[in-house]
Amino acid sequence: MSVHSPHSRRDRMTPRRLSAVDTLRVGSGGLRVRPARVLLSALGIAIGIAAMVAVVAISSSSQAAFNAQLASVGTNLLTVTPGKDFVGKNAPLPEKSLDMISRIGPVDSAAATGVVSTAKVYRNDHIPREASGGIGVYGATPGLPRTVGLDLTAGTWLNGAQSRYPAVVLGATAAEILGITTPGSQVWLGGKWFTVTGILAKAPLAPELDTAALVGWDAAKTVLGFDGRPTEIYTRSDDSKVDQVRDVLAATANPENPSQVSVSRPSDALSAKQAANAAFTNLLVGIGGIALLVGGVGVANTMVIAVLERRGEIGLRRALGATRAQIRTQFLTESVLLSALGGTGGAALGAAVSAGYALSQGWQVVVPPWVLAVGITATMAIGALAGLWPAVRAARLAPREALASP
Repeated sequence: MSVHSPHSRRDRMTPRRLSAVDTLRVGSGGLRVRPARVLLSALGIAIGIAAMVAVVAISSSSQAAFNAQLASVGTNLLTVTPGKDFVGKNAPLPEKSLDMISRIGPVDSAAATGVVSTAKVYRNDHIPREASGGIGVYGATPGLPRTVGLDLTAGTWLNGAQSRYPAVVLGATAAEILGITTPGSQVWLGGKWFTVTGILAKAPLAPELDTAALVGWDAAKTVLGFDGRPTEIYTRSDDSKVDQVRDVLAATANPENPSQVSVSRPSDALSAKQAANAAFTNLLVGIGGIALLVGGVGVANTMVIAVLERRGEIGLRRALGATRAQIRTQFLTESVLLSALGGTGGAALGAAVSAGYALSQGWQVVVPPWVLAVGITATMAIGALAGLWPAVRAARLAPREALASP
């Protein structure tokens, strides 16, 4: 007759606690036997996370590109344009306004353009007059590229000699409209042939120049009948004195009627556009969050069905000594693993999509680590919430009831 100590008897009656490894193994077992259902459930989570990651990453890449662009062109560019007179009509700037502005102490450089309203530009002299393609003709002073920060994709800017003769530099869009890719071509401008000496790159702070045909200031007056009044004056100033220059520009440009002069900073418009893009990004992140919640509902549905289908398994484990806590932990772990699978896949997909888009736009790829961490953490939290009720329901099943179910 064997004698059992009270301690050994207590050991047999006390259920063994599952280790973390055993918990993961048991929790992942339900996922391995139903791969198709798991894939579809994880896909719902993955779509939401991919949308959130991609939107934030693309926005971050766009912001980085914007900051780089702003740093390259600077925030010290101010423009002076005609305002309105007391009857609401455009008030032209005085012909000497550029010279007067150039004499302001903190102004490093100043340049001007003037609309030649009587001239149109065409690819050749057989194009109908009304088919100008929306290209404007401007007289331009020699310092325009330096002041505005213009780059040429081909050819050269108008030098001292060329600015007095029929020569023209085309904006990026204007060159596309006219079908000109290399300098040396001729265009029909103002009823005369002009030779293209250069083609500009896009001008982010002066987009009006993208659709412009720029001729020398002197040639505009002598060949095209330009009146010599500037319609836009660009100034560059010392960064620390931009606001001071801005305060005196109107009075300097038109001392008699300073209220009829408009002064602006183009970088402010770019910043406003970026702010609008940020608001749109927040909207898209919200949509991604909704998709994530929908994915969470899918996880909850999958776990409820899993509990119903595996009642026999639950009853057998309970009969063999598994506690309610162990059953609850098993299904809760399965739910979290399912969500983590979708979250990880969605984060990787979102990062890949955002990187591909950024590279296609020529931007620096920026994927904030925090958005990946937040995305995966959020999916695991949603998975835990989605699987809590099915896990509690499974734990409440009595062994006899579970084994008796079909």
